[in-house]
Amino acid sequence: LYESFRVAFAMLLVPIFAVAGVFFGLWVTGTEFNITSRMGMTMIVGIVTEIAIFYYSEFRSLPASDDRLILAGINRMRAISMRAFAAILALLPLALGIGHGSAMQQPLAIAIISGLIFSLPLVLIALPALLAIFGPKATPR
Repeated sequence: LYESFRVAFAMLLVPIFAVAGVFFGLWVTGTEFNITSRMGMTMIVGIVTEIAIFYYSEFRSLPASDDRLILAGINRMRAISMRAFAAILALLPLALGIGHGSAMQQPLAIAIISGLIFSLPLVLIALPALLAIFGPKATPR
């Protein structure tokens, strides 16, 4: 999948920026950074990396043209946003503290939700910009 170090570098920047969203979400909600929120942060890195790889594989499958970054985003936007919204809705009761024992898992849910909210525009806007800078040029294969 990665033919160059530059593409791998661009793909690794997105999860790093998504971690900033985790810290922002924990700060806004006043949740402490503990082992549970660290697990959520680790999960966000994996989820965002997987989404970025799916985006890049769609980008590579399109014929070489100047607008294939945009087309890859259009083709994958529905799947990316549905995945993020489904995870957010599933974790919302846990983040709100609804139910028995939810206080222990609340930092995990807040970390994942804030990371997903922050990473959605990152994958759909910042990743194409990074691939335009660092990625392969529009040369025919």
